[in-house]
Formats: sequence, structure tokens, C-alpha cells
Amino acid sequence: MRLPFAPPLAPMLSSAAERLPAGEGWQFEPKWDGFRTLVFRDGDEILLQSRDEKPMNRYFPELPAPLAAALPPRCVVDGEIVIVGAQGLDFEALLLRIHPAASRVKLLAEQAPASFVAWDLLALGDDDLRSAPLAVRRERLEHALAGAAPPVHLSPATRDRALAEDWFRRFEGAGLDGVMAKRLDAPYRAGERTMIKVKHTRTADCVVAGFRWHKQGAGTMVGSLLLGLYDDRGTLHHVGVAAAFTNATRRQLVGELAPLRERALEDHPWRDWAEAQEDASATGQRLPGATSRWNRGKDLSWEPLRPERVCEVAYDHMQGSRFRHAAQFLRWRPDKRPRDCRYDQLEVTPAYELERVFGARAADRPREAARHGS
Repeated sequence: MRLPFAPPLAPMLSSAAERLPAGEGWQFEPKWDGFRTLVFRDGDEILLQSRDEKPMNRYFPELPAPLAAALPPRCVVDGEIVIVGAQGLDFEALLLRIHPAASRVKLLAEQAPASFVAWDLLALGDDDLRSAPLAVRRERLEHALAGAAPPVHLSPATRDRALAEDWFRRFEGAGLDGVMAKRLDAPYRAGERTMIKVKHTRTADCVVAGFRWHKQGAGTMVGSLLLGLYDDRGTLHHVGVAAAFTNATRRQLVGELAPLRERALEDHPWRDWAEAQEDASATGQRLPGATSRWNRGKDLSWEPLRPERVCEVAYDHMQGSRFRHAAQFLRWRPDKRPRDCRYDQLEVTPAYELERVFGARAADRPREAARHGS
């Protein structure tokens, strides 16, 4: 490629914070829940690069054509690949794209096509923009993508902290999981954690209905706790895991949970799941979720527990009926009854359509122009 620098390039990263930074000199953007992607374009040649510096073109065959129509002839753009579902951004649909069969990927691309959201411009023509301040890069990005049309979008951005806080609350229903903060005078520092991300964090009381052994093997340490919530009909659903423990705690949990393993399957609400998994193991069948999509050798078998203990966990947001990411164990709740661990305890956020998010850029322009004289 005839570009100021060649792929791959380590993307600039972020560190977490509890709140948006105060003071002047910040640009705020929604935090998109998708696959981080750098787009390298030289004429007809387009490369989609992942966060871990691997090519992704084969997983998103529907994107090169609209990117060619929207981007300048020679450029490098940083952004995110997302898929819009009925309830907002659908990360699970993205995960399904990581499939070895091209025919399967093609079918998924037709059923649920992906979009690309751009937020930074690293090269344009012969110009290497990585050393330029973000304010300059953003201005040139807006000009470069002035004619962009779906499925290529320019991420909303603002210097107004109050507006960014409004985004933090309002856009969550569309599947966005926070707000990014970036210094307007900062260059693009590849591979460094210079951006700030502020994500939604909430707590929930969950039933501990099982666990998985640590990768060191059965009987050594607990790897993760399997969490459940009851619906209105009294059915216990698996909603995610809590996995961030010290090794000392993992060893302690082995003995602490041992009494709950006795006769755990007799009346366990997930008994059918366990028996189906045993049958699949005996016949060599692969069940959905039985092996890891990312590591086919990873053992995801589980040990049932009588669903009698409750723990409080912190989570960022829900993806459908499950926690989007692994939850963080906070404490045991012996004062809580398992039957009281229901979905209706969770905070409900209005499901704003994604058009509201993409439309924020146009709606914000008069306010930004008045505020910054641009």
C-alpha cells in the first residue's frame, strides 16, 4: 500500500475512570460496543485491521464496497465495526462472524450487515497525521467523511461535558456502554493508553447455581461462578459469570462451595443442560456454548451447585437477557433469598433507536458552532 505508514499498527488504547474528566480541552465521544478496527485504504485495496493487528476482511465482506465509496482514495481511519439489531448494538452478532466457513459468514453478512463508525483520521494522502493534535485530526476527518452514507458513519463528538453526560445516560438504551474522553491537544499514540473510558456500572443480587474449575484442573481452584436470575414465571436463567478472584480466594471457594455440591443435580433448574452436556461429551457432539469460540481447547464444562447462595455483583450492562461482560464479585448476601434474585431488580434503560445516536452529530452542530466558533 502507498501510504505514509504500512499496516499493521497498534491502535491507541484507553484506561478506565469512574467519571468524565473536568476542565477544558477534552473531546467526548460515545463508546461503541463493537470490534475496534483500523481501515487502511489505497485505491481499490482496503484492509480491515483488528485491535490485535490481524486482518478482518474475510469476516466482514459487505464493508469494503461502502468504505470505498465513503473514504478518501488514500487514508487510514480508526473506528469500530458494529452490528445494529432490534434492541440496539448486537455484540453477539459480531461474535458469530468469527467463523471458519466463508459461506456462513456470507449468509450472516446478508442477514445482519455490519456498519463502520469512524472517529479518527491517522493518514490522508501523503500526510501522516499521527503527530497532529486530535482537534486537527477531527476537523480533517469531518471534512473527509462529509459525504459518507450508511453503513459508514462519523461518530458524534462534543467538547461540552454536560452534553457528554447526557449521552452517557441517554444512549445506553441503544447498546452503547459509556463515553470516551480524549485530549484535544494530544497526538495519536499507537499502543498507549491515552484515552479515558467511563462505562456504566451497576449492581445486582444473583443466585450462584454452579461454577467452573480453574484451568489448572478439577479440585485445584474455582475459575468462575455461574450466576442466575429468576424471571416472572420462576425460571432460573444463566445470566453470566463472575471470574475475577485472587488465587487465595479461588482456593478458599473450593471448600466453601463443597457443601452445595452434594445432591446438587437432583432438583437443579439447569439439570437438562447438565445432562445434555454429558450426552454430548459421550458422543463427541459439540453443543452451543460448550467450547470457546476463541479457544477451541478451553474446557467450559461446569459443576452444579444447589442454588441456595446469593452474591452481589457489579456489571456494566445487559446484552439481551445476559450480562454483556463478566460481572465483578462484590460480596456474599446471606440476608437475601435466592427467589428474590429476579430480573425486575435491574435498572431498565429506554431503548433509543441508533438513528438517535447517529443523528446527534447533526443536532449538535449548531450548539458546538456557537460554543467554539467553528
